[in-house]
Amino acid sequence: MLNVFSLAHGRLFQEEIESRDALSNVQPVWVDLDAPTAEEKSWIAQHFGVTIPDDAVDDDLEESARFYEEDNGELHIRSDFLIDDDETPRNVRVAFILFKNVLFSVHGEELPVFRLLRLRARRIPALIEDAKDVLLKLYDADAEYSADALEGIYDALEKVSQRVLKEDVNDVMAAEALSAIAKEEDLNGRIRRNVMDTRRAVSFMMRSRLLNAEQFEEARQIMRDIDSLDSHTTFLFDKINFLMNATVGFININQNRIIKMFSVASVALLPPTLIASIYGMNFKSMPELDWTLGYPYAIALMVASVAAPFIYFRRKGWL
Repeated sequence: MLNVFSLAHGRLFQEEIESRDALSNVQPVWVDLDAPTAEEKSWIAQHFGVTIPDDAVDDDLEESARFYEEDNGELHIRSDFLIDDDETPRNVRVAFILFKNVLFSVHGEELPVFRLLRLRARRIPALIEDAKDVLLKLYDADAEYSADALEGIYDALEKVSQRVLKEDVNDVMAAEALSAIAKEEDLNGRIRRNVMDTRRAVSFMMRSRLLNAEQFEEARQIMRDIDSLDSHTTFLFDKINFLMNATVGFININQNRIIKMFSVASVALLPPTLIASIYGMNFKSMPELDWTLGYPYAIALMVASVAAPFIYFRRKGWL
């Protein structure tokens, strides 16, 4: 899908392009290619003179290929953007090409950050003035989106804390808690990676001296916002480790209870087993032949030998 965005009266207007001729009627500040076809790439090459690399959104790019400038003035930036999906949170690679005051963005799927910027640019006048503003606003929205995702992790971990720390945790509840904690840990790691990548991209733009004074100050503010997110991701990482250890500890306690029951039962059954063995080997003089209460006496003795260890263990507080 090929979308172009042009400025009119200080607002960003979107138009979907379905043919090469339609590009002649617009003066875009931003061209967004969502899972572009080979034909759409050829339109861009013919009209704007920009070649979209086939490996633009590959995940195995070398570090030197993430930020570079071509001889013709094309500025290439590769960045990761977060998708906080309930089922499969992930980082999506986006390729940016800044050429002749037009920003080209290439990505494989729809991104919430891009949708958020489009909504803001339509409603807020004078939010964007040129292509570099679009790129900065995307990184600003990405930092805000990461902050919202961190708030979601806070809420999810609070629910896990209430279940783990305020209730009697059985094995089923512990398994559910571990699954929820692992999910939030994965999301927290992806946010941390996304924040690190955004910091590198904004830092590259600041070093490249492409920004004017106002844009440079905005980039510094984005860097400060990103720095504030680092402390939150670190805190959440520690909280996740604590909840993970607490949950595993409750699982160990439940297992120890089961082992303790078997241990107490085995110790308690040793005396009656010994009595039964001794009584059964007395073939020369068998009490039950001349003593009517012989068998009841042996059974009572065995029951008493079982009760004695339980009484002793309870007094010691082992049960």
